[in-house]
Amino acid sequence: MRFAPLLTKLFPALQASSGLIESGLVRLKGAYPALAESASHGRYWVKTDSDLPVAGSIKARGGIYEVLAFAETLAERHGLLAGAADYGVLAGAAARACFGRYEISVGSTGNLGLSIGIMASAMGFRVTVHMSAEARQWKKDKLRAHGVTVVEHEGDYARAVAAGRARSLADPQGYFVDDEHSMDLFLGYSVAGLRLRDQLAEAGVTVDAAHPLFVYLPCGVGGAPAGITAGVKLVFGEAAHCVFVEPAASACFMTRLQNPEREGISIYDAGMDNRTEADGLAVPVASELAYAQTRHLISGVVTVQDAVLFADLARVQASDGLKVEPSAAAGFSGPRALVGTVEGQAYLREHGLLAAMPQANHIIWCTGGAFVPAPEYEAFLERGRDYLAAWQRPS
Repeated sequence: MRFAPLLTKLFPALQASSGLIESGLVRLKGAYPALAESASHGRYWVKTDSDLPVAGSIKARGGIYEVLAFAETLAERHGLLAGAADYGVLAGAAARACFGRYEISVGSTGNLGLSIGIMASAMGFRVTVHMSAEARQWKKDKLRAHGVTVVEHEGDYARAVAAGRARSLADPQGYFVDDEHSMDLFLGYSVAGLRLRDQLAEAGVTVDAAHPLFVYLPCGVGGAPAGITAGVKLVFGEAAHCVFVEPAASACFMTRLQNPEREGISIYDAGMDNRTEADGLAVPVASELAYAQTRHLISGVVTVQDAVLFADLARVQASDGLKVEPSAAAGFSGPRALVGTVEGQAYLREHGLLAAMPQANHIIWCTGGAFVPAPEYEAFLERGRDYLAAWQRPS
């Protein structure tokens, strides 16, 4: 928490939490579709990273951590922290003048760019975000409103990242936040395991072999869910079971797991087209760092169609008042796959979990949505309601 004085100066809204950037863990109040809480399934929770302060998404965890880590390195190099116990000095004129000599850049489909852009620009860095074709216009507009340079690319996420990396490497004052290879991002996400431990303890939730924990994480390139999985498994060990959820058209992590001998394999090699409304998950190639760190830790991967994302987005708004974007709704498909498919039941049986399910806890990790403009969110809701109505009509 050494950065708390800095964060509260830069973002006054954080004063209420003493500079802590964390989301709530809330019980699902409404009847979860097809999986209403029952004696056979356990309890359902939502981790509301969709409401994380500053960046409004899960990317606040890794992105802000990496910006602060880089800023601390520069501050120590340039003597900005000499004798200072209060990191609030990094909000001062001397620090901003120093940081302004450096450019931080990142390639993103949207949310990581927002996290890096908002944090780095607030500290005085020059910031460039390379946005892929899937990025939504409102995210570009929000970045530009923060003084961030947005470079729009016609290609997919992988091409935007490659372009940003190449440009940054050519700049001696450049620093590239590499979503595909960054250990700092990974570590920033992993802290969530410790925070979750404290929240579950506060809620009186036991996690052990008799009370298993299932965590469902939307997955794009894999960095965020991999980091969180590492943290959760470190804290809870074999009692925790982490499941990644990907768009059916962009299942890059599943593709990598199915082809362990093919480093860098793309979804295009597997016949997918990367056409999905889940912009934050529209990634063709999984992070090799994320794959290496968690291939032995995750319990499985679930794929989901876009129509289901919109339907779940509308359901959770109606039942619990939660505002999530399409990507963030992916996790709701996890429990359905676990308890409602042959493969899910086989996993429970093979791991001796069937008898423990009445005492299980399921956490659906919602990853973004707070910053979605009202007109766009209303359009999401309308699409979701239309899908639900169509499915309820007799065929």
